[in-house]
Amino acid sequence: RYEKREDFAVVMQPFLRNTLLPLDSNGKPDLSFFAANCFHFSARGYAEMAIALWNNMLEPVGEKQTYNNFTHDRSKLKCPNTEKPFLYTLRNSGFRNSDLNLEKTGTSVPYWAVIVAAVAGVLAGSL
Repeated sequence: RYEKREDFAVVMQPFLRNTLLPLDSNGKPDLSFFAANCFHFSARGYAEMAIALWNNMLEPVGEKQTYNNFTHDRSKLKCPNTEKPFLYTLRNSGFRNSDLNLEKTGTSVPYWAVIVAAVAGVLAGSL
């Protein structure tokens, strides 16, 4: 619903889509990327995610990296250049005048269905 706006954009940043669990030298999950609860990221993990998110924002739509290699190398941090000193959106990635259909196609799932599913999930989980 924001595709036609000139002052606002929403862009999916897929840097975690194909990411695999980082492994240590023994081939086991590298727990240094995770907090004590093994669910949330540690400071090291958040630093890696921040670099991957920043790099994704500096890549054109359609060419965004869909994985994170967990190398903990700050030299992989991308910087804007003088040619394109902006964060990429659908419009400035070259899709504005392309054949990409941006017409509103309607919502595939009504908003109330998400609420009903969430409540049903909570009820089923509590049983």
